[in-house]
Amino acid sequence: MEHTRRDTLGLIGGAAAVATLASSGAAKAQEHLLGSSSKTLFWVASLTPCDKNLKFDPAAFKDMLAFFKHNGADGIVVLGTTGEFPSFTKEERKQVLEVATKNKDGMNIIVNPGTPNFPDTLELAKHAAANGADGLLVIPPFYYKNPPLSGLIRYYSMLMDQVHLPTNLYHIPRTSGVGISDDLLSALRHYPHLAGIKDSNGDPAEYVDYVTKFPDLNMRTGTGNNLEYALDHGMGAILAEGNVFTKLHADVFAAFRAGQDYHAPLAKVREAMKMMRDGHVGSYGPMKYALSLEMGTPQTYQRPPNADVTDAEKATIKSALEQIKGMG
Repeated sequence: MEHTRRDTLGLIGGAAAVATLASSGAAKAQEHLLGSSSKTLFWVASLTPCDKNLKFDPAAFKDMLAFFKHNGADGIVVLGTTGEFPSFTKEERKQVLEVATKNKDGMNIIVNPGTPNFPDTLELAKHAAANGADGLLVIPPFYYKNPPLSGLIRYYSMLMDQVHLPTNLYHIPRTSGVGISDDLLSALRHYPHLAGIKDSNGDPAEYVDYVTKFPDLNMRTGTGNNLEYALDHGMGAILAEGNVFTKLHADVFAAFRAGQDYHAPLAKVREAMKMMRDGHVGSYGPMKYALSLEMGTPQTYQRPPNADVTDAEKATIKSALEQIKGMG
């Protein structure tokens, strides 16, 4: 979503705008509270398991957290898009977050408190801060498409004035309908707890632009196609495919942080994902089924409108997982 410099000046107004723009150089040098000791970490964009009655399953979620930890994830994002956040009530979302923080076992926990309305977003963000979350990933208020820059700045400013957890903006415009622009990030840059973004749009040129303009923040990629650029420029990643391919992705990050060539483990990730493509593990039902097979636990479920895994998909996933095990 494009915005002009005039839009920003129109919002801030007069002397305040001049002061903001004049201090931009200082803001760039400001040390930001990123919410983790390292930027080049691997977060799993975690699924949220439901039982057969479509109720959140805390025990299954605890098992998933232990699985992610055992297989090398540095952290998880709770209730992102892969976590089906719009499908859960506010009280359920609090419960999911509490299970995550009580069972994180050293992992970095980022939660999405975003809703279409500010009071609920604020309530969930305050709950996260009070219950051990390490950071926020805040989707823009959705439903209203193409909101003015001034409205978005006010929304995020109201939140960041009251909740001081490291805050990341969630760029997934094809789903939310509201993008995170450079002007929005620039207008919020004076907050020391502006930590970065998750870019799930996946456009390579757009991602390069983010990293180039905001190198002091953690401009995490949310798509595998930009993973090499992210690592080579000291950025992290939040990946949905990390649910099923946890260890393979963790191996990439381990190699990178050890100063080794990470391209060989990355090639393994891509080959495994190719094997699994016909099982549609990018969608909720198949992804949850594949993860349950890997963990050796009962199948978990997703809420409508997302569909169950089909028998054909199950057969494909089982076959693909056997092939992937053979890769070593």
